Amino acid sequence: MPGTGAPGQCVPRVTHLLCLLLTLTCCRALSCREPASSPDFTLPGDYLLAGLFPLHSDCLYVRRRPQVTLCDRPDSFNGHGYHLFQAMRFSVEQINNSTALLPNVSLGYELYDTCSDSATVYAVLHALAQQGTNHVEIQENLYRYSPKVVAFIGPDDTEDSATAAALLSPFLVPLISYQASSTVLTAKRLYPSFLRTVPSDRYQVETLVLLLQRFGWVWISLVGSFGDYGEQGVQSLEELTTERGICVAYKGIVPFSAHVGDAAMQSMMYSLARARTTVVVVFAIRRLARVFFGSVMLANLTGKVWIASEDWAISTHISGMSGIRGIGMVLGVTIQHRSIPGLEEFEEAYARADKGAPRPCPRGSWCSTNQLCRECQAFTAHRMPLLGPFSMASAYEVYRAVYAVAHGLHQLLGCASGSCSRGRVYPWQLLEQIYKVNFLLHEDTVTFDKNGNSFSNYNIIAWDWSGPNWTFRVIGSSTWPPVQLDINKTNIPWHGKDNQVPSSVCTEDCTEGHHRVVWGFFHCCFQCVPCEAGTFLNKSDLYHCQPCGREEWSPEASHTCFPRIVLVLTWHEPISLVLLAANTLLLLLLLATAGLFAWHLDTPVVRSAGGRLCFLMLGSLTAGSCSLYSFFGEPTLSACLLRQALFPLSLTIFLSCLTIRSFQLVIIFKCATKVPTSYYAWARNHGAGQFVMLSSMAQLLICLISLAVWTPLPTREYQRFPQLVVLECTETNSPGFLLAYIYIGLLSVSSFACSYLGKDLPENYNEAKCVTFSLLLSFVSWITFYTMCSIYQGQYLSAINVLVRLTTLSGGFSGYFLPKCYVILCRPDLNNTEHFQASIQDYTRRCGST
Repeated sequence: MPGTGAPGQCVPRVTHLLCLLLTLTCCRALSCREPASSPDFTLPGDYLLAGLFPLHSDCLYVRRRPQVTLCDRPDSFNGHGYHLFQAMRFSVEQINNSTALLPNVSLGYELYDTCSDSATVYAVLHALAQQGTNHVEIQENLYRYSPKVVAFIGPDDTEDSATAAALLSPFLVPLISYQASSTVLTAKRLYPSFLRTVPSDRYQVETLVLLLQRFGWVWISLVGSFGDYGEQGVQSLEELTTERGICVAYKGIVPFSAHVGDAAMQSMMYSLARARTTVVVVFAIRRLARVFFGSVMLANLTGKVWIASEDWAISTHISGMSGIRGIGMVLGVTIQHRSIPGLEEFEEAYARADKGAPRPCPRGSWCSTNQLCRECQAFTAHRMPLLGPFSMASAYEVYRAVYAVAHGLHQLLGCASGSCSRGRVYPWQLLEQIYKVNFLLHEDTVTFDKNGNSFSNYNIIAWDWSGPNWTFRVIGSSTWPPVQLDINKTNIPWHGKDNQVPSSVCTEDCTEGHHRVVWGFFHCCFQCVPCEAGTFLNKSDLYHCQPCGREEWSPEASHTCFPRIVLVLTWHEPISLVLLAANTLLLLLLLATAGLFAWHLDTPVVRSAGGRLCFLMLGSLTAGSCSLYSFFGEPTLSACLLRQALFPLSLTIFLSCLTIRSFQLVIIFKCATKVPTSYYAWARNHGAGQFVMLSSMAQLLICLISLAVWTPLPTREYQRFPQLVVLECTETNSPGFLLAYIYIGLLSVSSFACSYLGKDLPENYNEAKCVTFSLLLSFVSWITFYTMCSIYQGQYLSAINVLVRLTTLSGGFSGYFLPKCYVILCRPDLNNTEHFQASIQDYTRRCGST
C-alpha cells in the first residue's frame, strides 16, 4: 500500500506540534456542556465508523469566527446530505444483518453534520479521540494510537476532505470520500490515508476535453468556482485543452462570496458575452453554480451550450431554478448511475418510525456536536425529501465506501474462516487491507488503485426539456484506462435549427487548399490563405503548405498533389504519327531518287547535278532523316548522341557538296578559259572532293569535341512545366552545339553565294533558284523555331524541333533533286546531249556578245 508503514518511525517533530495544536482545539471545543443530539446519529458496535455528511447548508456569516458552527438552523436543511446520511445507516444495518460479511462482528457508527469547515474539524477531532476519552493524546509512537473509530466515510467536498485528510494523516486513519474528486487529494505525501469511491477529476477533465473534441468545439470559455475543486478543475482543463489544440477565449472563477447580479458576476457576464464562445464549460460546486446561472439568466446570456461538471450536472439544485430552461443546451458528466436496492424503503420506514424527541439544549449552552437534525425527526411518509438520481448516485458511493471498509475489516480480522477474531484494530492496519479489497457489489467491482482512486465510469448526459418537467437522457459513456468516449449523437436533442450541432469556433475552417495564418493571440483565430502552386495542404498540419514531390505537381489552392505527366514524343501520339509518316516518306523519296540517279547515272541531267557526288548528298540527307527517329520515345544515351551529332554532320556534308557543286560550275564556265592553269590544278588535285572531306572533317571534329566535353545525357526536366516531367537530353544548347550550327550557317551562306555567282550560267547548270529556295526554307524554319523557343515552352516543342529538321532536309531535297527527277521522269526530251550542248552554245553566244 503506497504511503503507509509503521507510523511511529516516520512521524516528524512537526507532527507532534500538530497533534498538540489539535488536542488543544479539541479540548476547547469539548469544554462546553453536553448539547442535544438525535439518537439516529450513533450506533454502538464492536468497531465504529465515522460518517461526515452535509445535513445542513453552510452558515457563511460565522465561517471565519473561531467557533464551531451550529448546523441545525431553520431553513438550512440539505435533502441531498440527508440521503447520504441514510445510505450509511442502511449500509451498516445491512452488513450487521449479513452472515457472510463480518459474521460475528457488529459495526457501529458516529455520524456528524459537516455544514462548515469548523464543524468538519470538530467532527474529525471528536471521532479521533481515544476510546473512553474526549481528547487526542500525544504519543511518541502513533503506531499504537487507537481512536474511537477505525475509519471515516466522507466528507463530500474537496475543501472539507482536504481538511479532514490532513488531520488524519499523522494517524493513518482511513478516510474514504464519496464525492471529493479533486486531483489535489491524490498527493499521497500529504494525504496518505485518503481514498475515494468517485473517480479523480483527472478522468473527468479528460472526458470533458474528449467531449469538446468529439463535436469540434475549439473556441470555448471556462468558468470555475472558488476552492480547490473549481480552480484545480479549470486549471487542468486549460492545460489539457491547450495541449489538444482547443483555445480558451475566457477563463473566470466565481468568487466564494458571489451573489446573483453583483458587480463581480456582472463583469463575468460581460466578459463571457465579449468572448463570443458558443460553448462554456462550468466546473463548479453546486452552490456557486446556482449563483452563476442566476446571473446568466439575469444577463439574458442564452443560446449557448453549457458543459456541466459532475458536481452539478444532474443536481436539482440547479435544474430546479426558475427560468433555467431558457439558458440553452446543457451537456454534462455524471458518475455512472447505480442504485441501492432497498434504500428508498429504508427511508420510508424511518419516516414512519417513532423517533422520539431530542433532548433540548439548555439555554446558553454551545450546541456544537452537530449530531442533531430536528427536521429529520419530523419527516412523515408523505413529507420527506425526494430521492432523485443525483442523490441516489452519491448515496451509492457512500454505500460502496462502507462496504470497502467492511471488506477490509473482514480480511484484517481473518473472517474468511467463518469466525472473526475481535482483536484491537489499529488504523494503519485497516488502511493496508482496504487498499487490497477487490469484491463485487451488485455487479459492480470495488477496488482501489495505488493513489486510492476507485474505478468508476462516467455517463454523458443531456438535459431534456421536451416534457413538462426537467429530466436528462444518457447520450454516452466514458471508460478508462485509457479514457475513451462513446456517444450516440442521434440521441442528443440539440436546440439549434434542424437539430444541428452548434458550432463554437473563432474562425470557420478554411476551404480545401487554404492554410491558416494566425492573427492575434489564439491559434484558433486565423486567416485563410491559398497554398501556392507546387504545394498542398496536408490535413495533419493546417498551418503550413507542404511541397509536392519531384514527380508531383499541384495548382494553387490545392489539398493534394497530382502525378506529373511524363512529356516525351512517344511513337503513338497523333502528331508523332504524322511526323513519322512524313519522315518515312522523305526516306523513301531519297532512296527512290538514289535508285533513279543510279539508273540514269550517265545521262546529262545526272552528270550536270554532280554525278556520283549526288549519292553522297542523298546519303547525307538519308542519315539526317534517320537521326530524326532518335527524337521519338524515351531518350537514351545513344539517342542523345545521335541527336547531337548525326544531324549537323549529315547537313554539313550535304551543304559542303552543294557549295562545292555551285562553286565548281562557276569555275568551269567563268574561270576555265581565263585562268586555265588554276582550273587544271583544281581538277587534277580533286579539289571538290578534298573540300567536301575537309569541311566534313572539320564538322566531325567539332561534334566529337562537343560530345566529349558537353556529353548529352538523358534527363528528367522538372522546372519548365509545373505539371509535366520532360524527358530530354542535356547540353542541347552547349557551346559545341552552337558552334556546329554556326558552321552550318557559314556553309549555307557560302552555298548561297556560290549559287548566286552562277545565276547567269546555262539554264541546265543554273542552281541559283533551287539553292535559294532550299536555303530560304531552312532559314525561315530555324528562325521560326528559335523564336518559338523564346516565347513558348509547351509540350509540343520537341515535335516542332523535329518538324524544323524535317523541313530543312525536305527543303534541301526538294530544292536540288526534285527538279532533276522531274526532267528525268517527265521530260526525257530535255535529258540528252543535244539539249545541253545547245544550252552551252547559247550561253557562249551571250557571253561573246557581251
